[in-house]
Parts: sequence; C-alpha cells; structure tokens
Amino acid sequence: MAINLAEIIILCLLVDWIFRRFRIPGLIGMLGIGILLGPSGLGVMNTDMLQVGTDLRMIALIVILLRAGFELSRESLNKVGKQALLLAFLPATFEALAITVFGPIMLGLTTMESAILGCILGAVSPAVVVPMMVRFMHEKRGTDKGIPTLILAAASIDDVVVIVAYSMLIGIYSGASVHVGWKLASIPLAIVTGIVVGLAAGLLLYRIFDKFNPRATKRALAVIGVAIVLVHLGDFLETKEIPFAALLAVMAIGFIILEKRERMAHELSMKLGKIWVFAEIILFAMVGAQVNLYAAASAGLLGAALILIGLVFRSMGTVLCTLGSPFSWKERLFIVISYLPKATVQAAIGSAPLAVMSSRGMPTAPGETILAVAVMSIILTAPSGALAIEWAGKRLLTQKPAP
Repeated sequence: MAINLAEIIILCLLVDWIFRRFRIPGLIGMLGIGILLGPSGLGVMNTDMLQVGTDLRMIALIVILLRAGFELSRESLNKVGKQALLLAFLPATFEALAITVFGPIMLGLTTMESAILGCILGAVSPAVVVPMMVRFMHEKRGTDKGIPTLILAAASIDDVVVIVAYSMLIGIYSGASVHVGWKLASIPLAIVTGIVVGLAAGLLLYRIFDKFNPRATKRALAVIGVAIVLVHLGDFLETKEIPFAALLAVMAIGFIILEKRERMAHELSMKLGKIWVFAEIILFAMVGAQVNLYAAASAGLLGAALILIGLVFRSMGTVLCTLGSPFSWKERLFIVISYLPKATVQAAIGSAPLAVMSSRGMPTAPGETILAVAVMSIILTAPSGALAIEWAGKRLLTQKPAP
C-alpha cells in the first residue's frame, strides 16, 4: 500500500503542475490519475488501498470542510440565510422529480426506481465544490455578497436532504418498514442536531486552546481528530436511525472558533491549508478510483441524456432560488454552474441499490442501470463542473480589492 500511496502522490503532483500551467484545475488531473490507477483503468491500485479509500476520502473531506467552517462568518451567513435554505431543497427536488418522470421513458425503470436514481443524482458534490469555494473566499471573489458562503452552506444541507430521501425510498422499495413521517422530520432534526453538537464541540476546543495554549499545529490536529469522531458518531447514529448531519457539525466547529477568536481561526485555517495539499491528492485520486468506466459505458447515450435533462431542471430550480435576491445575472449564473458537479455522494451510494436488490433476491438489472448512470454522472460533471466553476469564478464574480 505504501508504494501505491507514493505513486499517487508523485503522479498527482505532476499532473497538478501540468494542468495548472494550462490554467486547468489540478483536481481534474487528480481524478484522472485515480481512474487510471483504479480497477477500471490499469488496475494497479492495491486492494488494501482501495479498502481504506473510503476512510481516506472522508478524512480529506473533513479537512476542507473544517477550512470552510473557519471562513464562515456570522455576517456572511446573515446575508445568504434565505437563499441557502432554498438552495438546499429546491434544485435537488427539481432534478429528482425530472429523473422520476423521464427515467421510465428513457431507461425502462419503474417510477420508484427512477425516484431512487433521482435522489442519488440530486446531490451536489462537496468534494468538488467546497475546495473551490474556499479558494474563492481566500481570493475575495464574490465575498462582498457572501456567494461562496451561500454555496458552502447550501451544498452541505443539500446532501443531508438527498440522502434522507434516498434512504426512505430504498426502504419502501425493498419492503422494509419505513416511518415516512419520521424520515421527513429527521431532515430538520439532523440539521439542528448537527449544528448544535458541532458548536458545542468547537466551543469546548476553543476553551481548551484558550486555557492551555498549545501550538497551532497541535490545535489543528486536535480539531481534525474531534471532527473525525463526529463523522463516525454520525455513522453510528445513522444505524440507530437518529438524525445527525455530521458534515454540518464539522463546519460548525470552525464557525464557533471564528466567532470567539478570529486570529486563532485564521491561524488554524492556514495550518489546515498546508494539510490540504496532501488531503486534496487523496480525496480526488480516491474518488477517481471509485469510477467504473465499464459501468458508465453501459448507461449509454440515453443515460447521458437523462443526466443532462436532470441538470437542466436542477438549474431551473437554482435560478428560482435566486429570484428576489441582490445577485446580478452573472452571480446567478455562477451559482447555477457551482451547483452542477456530482462525485462524492454518487460514488458513495451509487452501488447501494444494486446491493439491496441482490441481498433481497430481487432482479438486479435496475440496480445495474442505476449504478451505471450514477458513475456516468461523475464522469460527465465532476471534471467539466470543476473547469466551469474555475472559469465562472474568474469571469462572473467580482473580486474585492486587497486592502
């Protein structure tokens, strides 16, 4: 596994340097390296590396979510609160409903199977979106109206909503006992419990840091350690059907420390920025390794067309969320583009319906179709979405002059 890790680091650093020379986001090259070395490419990635890939991806995502939290000021959140809540629900709903309607026509799925696919495709990718929004915040692009903050907050809640809806539908489809009312109520409960627990954890860490004054590096490691515990707590609570939005809890840690002591928060953000150099490689390479090119190919042109239809309806929902906002048409276009990439959730649960169908002795063909379309959505939207966000951030957002 060690030699695999070395290969990934060296190759990703190389492609990152090459891509940036051509003004292309380095993460596209890192995704490509993951695909190349993974099972559907050359197949040289060690089995042990693939097995720990899920945990490595999550740790890397935690690092960038913490950085995002350390940039989420109360002032910025107050500017975008209403739009953030709308963006958390409407775009994913529009996309999922469109796929529910067109799925039976284009792919021969039932309405319920299409709805399950719609929930899987409805999630925006934190892995792609969050790093780019954090960078724009550092570059002061769109920060005068809180646009990167808006997308960070909305994308995190969007994933909670979509995963809860997916779990409800797959339970009904597989014949499991599902309390629909509790599932619906668990969405706001998950958001509230995640924020409250994250704020409490961040406040505790702040007081410890304030009292004992450890070095900034040790503070950063402590914050990462607590965030990992919160994510695993979320996994445990999920098995008990207790709502808890772990990713929001992670971001809330940074938010409360920023509220209490800005200098400490910026110092921790800088340390996490250095860790991110390594974490970014792991995140995107391991996401790429999850991509199954053979499965994606089996989705065919109709699968690609269905994905594009879903994105059109998603964009309509995104535009609707910005009506009555102070954003210009350029800024609204940027928000639409930023809400397109798929990767994290699709890689995590794209194969889950197939596993459920297989374990219940149900026909597996619909599960194979769902997996194929989920994988194709990553291939079509993650690299192109990252490239589009990079372009849109520089062309459509106003950069605040440096003091």
